[in-house]
Amino acid sequence: MNLSGKTCLITGSSRGIGYAIAQALCQSGADVVVNSRSGSDLQKVAKRLEQESQGRVLGLEADISNPIEGENLIARVIDEFGRLDVLVNNAGIGIFRSIEEMSLEDWKAQIDTNLLGTFVCSQSAVPYLLRTEGWIVNVGSLACRNAFAGGTGYNASKFGLLGMTEAMMLDLRSKGIRVSIVMPGSVDTSFADGESKTWALTSEDVAAATLHLLSYPKNAHTSRIEMRPSHPPSA
Repeated sequence: MNLSGKTCLITGSSRGIGYAIAQALCQSGADVVVNSRSGSDLQKVAKRLEQESQGRVLGLEADISNPIEGENLIARVIDEFGRLDVLVNNAGIGIFRSIEEMSLEDWKAQIDTNLLGTFVCSQSAVPYLLRTEGWIVNVGSLACRNAFAGGTGYNASKFGLLGMTEAMMLDLRSKGIRVSIVMPGSVDTSFADGESKTWALTSEDVAAATLHLLSYPKNAHTSRIEMRPSHPPSA
């Protein structure tokens, strides 16, 4: 793919899946904005990506669980680049406890990051994506439709993300904005427990699926990709 001249924002992209997506977009020639709640490593990440990028790379700190910061993040992208072509809503947190152990604060933190943050960033981006006939890609999980013990808050946020994505798609497709969700199963990152899972999907697998979505011609749209490891451990 050649994304030269396109501007892409990936939330939660200082590591893991978000970083892999940012890296793939950089290698495709796009101008890329990486984002994190903390700015401590963000500028190092941006400089590292810029070394292998054909376009410009910018790091912007913002906690998208705060609606004001989410709105300001989109505004800063427009101020810097004048356009937005692709918004990848990747930022997310998971706190895995039973209903008996889950605090209200932990439940709300997941809803505010995984669901509210995606809503605010997407809504703020729509006016600019209309100009470019752009994309919104939400990075979800198979937890969007498969509940599990200990997922009281996480499943709530991800089930909501899937429903919101599908409704956004119906709202916006006739206006030229395509909205999709990528739903990976087990991914070998440190997101949950820090243990390596060599049998699992990689962050690069999810990045490849994201770029595959962006490769479709204008008259075609894949609204959902579900991903699973091809050789998981036997039960």
